Amino acid sequence: MSRYNPREAEPRWQSVWADQGVDHAAREATDRPKYYVLEMFPYPSGKIHVGHSRNYAMGDVVARYKRAKGFDVLHPMGWDAFGLPAENAARERNVHPRDWTLKNIEVMRGQLKRLGLALDWDREIATCEPDYYKHQQAIFLKFLEKGLVERRKAKVNWDPVDNTVLANEQVIDGKGWRSGAPVVQRELDQWFLKITDYADSLLDGLDQLDRWPDKVRLMQANWIGRSRGAHVTFPFADPADRDRFGCEGITVFTTRPDTLFGASFLALASDHAITTALAADDPLIGKFARDCAASGTTAEEIEKAPKKGIDLDVKVLHPFDPDWELPVWSANFVLSSYGTGAIFGSPAGDQRDLEFSRKYDLPVTPVVLPPGADAATHSIDDEAWTGPGTIYNSRFLDGLSTEAAIERAIQELEKRKLGHGATNYRLRDWLVSRQRYWGCPIPVIHCDSCGAVPVPEDQLPVELPRDVTFDTPGNPLDRHEGWRHVDCPKCGQPAKRETDTLDTFVCSSWYFLRFASPWPEDKPFDPAEAQRWMPVDQYVGGIEHAILHLLYARFFTRALHDCGLIDLPSGEPFAGLFTQGMVTHETYKSETGKWLAPTEVEDRDGQLIEIETGRPVTVGAIEKMSKSKKNVVDLDDFIDTYGADAARWFVLSDSPPERDVEYTDGGVDGVWRFVQRLWSVVDGFEGTSGGDMNGVSPEGLELRKTAHRTVRDVTEAIEGFRFNSAVAKVHDFVNALRKFLPANEADKAAQGESLRLLTQLISPFMPHLAEACWERLGQDGIVAAAAWPEADPALLIDNTVILAVQVNGKRRGEIELPKGADRDMAEKAALDDPGVARSLEGLNVRKVIVVPDRIVNIVAG
Repeated sequence: MSRYNPREAEPRWQSVWADQGVDHAAREATDRPKYYVLEMFPYPSGKIHVGHSRNYAMGDVVARYKRAKGFDVLHPMGWDAFGLPAENAARERNVHPRDWTLKNIEVMRGQLKRLGLALDWDREIATCEPDYYKHQQAIFLKFLEKGLVERRKAKVNWDPVDNTVLANEQVIDGKGWRSGAPVVQRELDQWFLKITDYADSLLDGLDQLDRWPDKVRLMQANWIGRSRGAHVTFPFADPADRDRFGCEGITVFTTRPDTLFGASFLALASDHAITTALAADDPLIGKFARDCAASGTTAEEIEKAPKKGIDLDVKVLHPFDPDWELPVWSANFVLSSYGTGAIFGSPAGDQRDLEFSRKYDLPVTPVVLPPGADAATHSIDDEAWTGPGTIYNSRFLDGLSTEAAIERAIQELEKRKLGHGATNYRLRDWLVSRQRYWGCPIPVIHCDSCGAVPVPEDQLPVELPRDVTFDTPGNPLDRHEGWRHVDCPKCGQPAKRETDTLDTFVCSSWYFLRFASPWPEDKPFDPAEAQRWMPVDQYVGGIEHAILHLLYARFFTRALHDCGLIDLPSGEPFAGLFTQGMVTHETYKSETGKWLAPTEVEDRDGQLIEIETGRPVTVGAIEKMSKSKKNVVDLDDFIDTYGADAARWFVLSDSPPERDVEYTDGGVDGVWRFVQRLWSVVDGFEGTSGGDMNGVSPEGLELRKTAHRTVRDVTEAIEGFRFNSAVAKVHDFVNALRKFLPANEADKAAQGESLRLLTQLISPFMPHLAEACWERLGQDGIVAAAAWPEADPALLIDNTVILAVQVNGKRRGEIELPKGADRDMAEKAALDDPGVARSLEGLNVRKVIVVPDRIVNIVAG
C-alpha cells in the first residue's frame, strides 16, 4: 500500500474541478432548487492563517453537501477591500493603498484556492474596484432621493490616531475599534443614513429569523433598544428661567414613570442646551462639560466610569406636586444621544442614580416594594431595587403593580398636560462619513449657490485619484486640488467635491446581492437574479459582526426594496446564520516581553526556548489566533506539511463549531495519522465496489448496517451544523472498516460498498482525499459531481437490543440479545456475563426477573 501524498493529489484535483466547472452556479434558472451559502468575505490585510480557515471550511462543507443533494448552489467569494489598514500601510511602507490591497488579494486568493474551496471564482468582486463602488454610489443617490440620507451637524466620535469619525458601534470601551486610541467628541457636518426609519421593522423582523442564534437576535434587539415610557416635563420653579432658556421646563424621557414619586434630582447631559448656556457664564460648568467630552463617548464606557456631576443652580417642579422643588444637575452618565439628553433621578430604583445620590448626598426614597418585603422596614442601602413590585410612598399610585402604575402615571401626566406616553429607541442614525482616502467617494458636490448637489448618475463612478500622498496626517483628498475642484452640475459655477468617503460597512451591506449577478454594468445587480438567489440560505461568520454588519445589511435590503431595486418584502438578507468559534493557540513571549510566533519557539528537553537567542520563553494564555500576538499558524506552511484536507478536518474536529477549538501539535499529528489510516483502508481494498452481496456473512451484514447508519448520522450532523459529530462518526466507521475481514466474495462487495459510501461522506470535508479514494475504487467521474448517498432504511433497523443487568438493584452489566428473545435466553446470557458473574461470587441466585427487551433483575443472597 502507498502513502497518501497531498502535495501531489491536491493540485491535481483542484485542476480537475476547475476544468469541469463543478463549482459554478448556473447562470440561468434551472429546475433544481437554489441554495446560497456565503461566508463573510474577508478584508485583504495579508496572509490567511489556519484560524481563518475554519469559517471557510464550514461554508464549504455545506456548499458541497447541498450540491450533492441536488441543489443549484451559489458559493461565491470576494474582498471587502476598502479600509484604514491599507491607508495606514501606505503611510508606513510608502506604498499606494490600491497596490497594497491588490497584492494581498492575490496572495489570499491563492491560499483559498489551495484549501480546495468549492467557490465560484467567476463571480469574484473587490469593493475597491470602480466597477463595484460606482453602483454603491448610485445606491447612495437612490437613498438620497428617497429621503434616507441626511447631512447635518452632529457631535461625533473622533479617532485622533486614524483621524476619522467612528460610528457609535465602532467605539469599544471608549477607544477606536481599529486604532485603540481614546476617542474624543467633535461637532462636524456629517452624512447619515436614516436607519432609525426602520427601527420597528428591524426589531420585529428578528422574530422570523428562527435559524439565527438566539444570542445574536438578542444583541440586535438590545442595540435597537425599543422602550415604552413617557416624556415628562418638569416646569421651572423660577419663572425667569423660562425666558432665560426659552422653554417652559425640562423634558425627560423615562421608561419608569411609576417611580416619579421617588425623584430626587434632574440630570442633564454635559452638552445639553441648558448646560451649554450656563457654561458660557460659569467656568466651573464649562470645565465640567469639557472634561465629560474628553472622558467618554459610549454608554458602555460611561456606565463603568465613576459618577460625576455639578449642580447647575436651577430648580424645577415635580409634575405631580407644584410645591415640590427638585435640583437640576449636569452628570457625566447622561447622554445627549438618548431620549432628550435629560433624566430624572429616582435613586431607589436605579443603581446609577443611587451611586450619584450617595456621592452628592441627595435624597433616596424607595417607591417600589419588592415581593414579600415589608413596607415598614424596607430600605435601600448600596443596591437599588430594579425589579417589579408594588408601588408605595407614591400617593395615588400606592398599591398598584409597577406595570399598572406606569400606565396610571402616564394618564395623570396627560391629564395635567405635563407629559405623554412615548416609545424611544437606543438606535441612532448611521453616521457614514469617514475622513479618509481609501474608501468609496460620496457622490456629492458642494456649491455655494445650490448647496449639496448629487453627482449625475451618468458621471459615475466618482473615482479616487491615484496621485495622492500620505506624508501629511489627515485625508489626502482634502489636499488634492485637481480632484476636489469641479463645476456645479446644476449651475455650472465653481464648486467642490465631497472629500469624505463612505464607511466600509456600506460596502458589505449589499455585496451579497452583487454576487447574485456581478456582470451588469448599468445597475448594481439584476433584479431577477437577486430575486432568484435571495435570501442567503446559510451565512457563516464571526459573532463580532452581530451588531454592526448584520444590522446594516438588514437595513440596506429594506431600503433597497423600498427604492424599487429589489423585490424582497421581508427585508431579510440572511435566512440562516451561523457564528463559528475561533481557533486558539498558546501565546509566547521572550524574556524582553516580545510576542513570539510558534515558528520562533522550540522545545529543548521539556523547556520552551526562543530559537534565535536560546533564552527561555514564557507561555501565556491560550487565545484566538491573531497577528498582533503572533500566535498564528501560517496556512501555506500547514498545507505544505500536512495538506489542505488535514487543515479542514482539524478545524472541524473535536469542538462543536460554535465553540473555540485549540490548535495543538498533537491534535494535528492525530489528524495526519487518520488521513493515512483512511487512505490505507481504501488503498488496501482488493475487489470492486459494485459486486453481488447475496450470501454476505453476519459480519459483512453488520458492516453494511454500520455504513448505512453512518450515512444517516453524517447527513443529520451536516444538516444540524454538528460537524464535529460527523467527524466522530467517520472515525468510528473507519475503525470498523479496519477491523473487517471479508469471508467471501459477497463480503468483499459489502466492503466495497462501504468504502464507496465512506468516500462520499468525507467528500465535503476532505474533498481531495475523497477524489483519490473515488479513483482508487474505480468509480466513474469525480466524487464532487456524485449524488449524496441515501441510507437503506432496511439496514437501519436494529434487530438486537441492549438489556441492563442488575444484581440486587445495582447495575452490574449489560447484554445484547435478538429482539424478542425469550426469558430463558435472557437469563442465561445475564448469568454468563463476566461482570455479573463476578458480582455473584459467594452468593446464591434466588430469583431472576426478566422484562423482555428491557432489563434483567437478579436477586441473590
